[in-house]
Amino acid sequence: MLTPEHYQNVFKQAHRAGSPHFTIIARNNNLSHPRLGLAVPKKQIKTAVGRNRFKRLSRESFRNHQHQLPNKDFVVIAKKSAQDLSNDEMFKLFDKLWQRLSRPSRG
Repeated sequence: MLTPEHYQNVFKQAHRAGSPHFTIIARNNNLSHPRLGLAVPKKQIKTAVGRNRFKRLSRESFRNHQHQLPNKDFVVIAKKSAQDLSNDEMFKLFDKLWQRLSRPSRG
């Protein structure tokens, strides 16, 4: 997602799946594919290296799952403890949250 308006739309009416390390919020879009947005605040992950690593792993996980995901906009929001996870732990957690958000939403 590219513009602040895209992010605002997702935040308005979204359903979320969270863990202690990060939250993914999702909202239906009118496109034929899912989109990813990232929110990795400096306040949560202090170093640029840490933020870039989180973003890289988020994008990689999204890329691996995008063909199973519904046509929604997803925003991944990092929390402080995300930087303590190993790459493997992060991927497993993403797998679980992508599956949870792929279920048909109620309503």
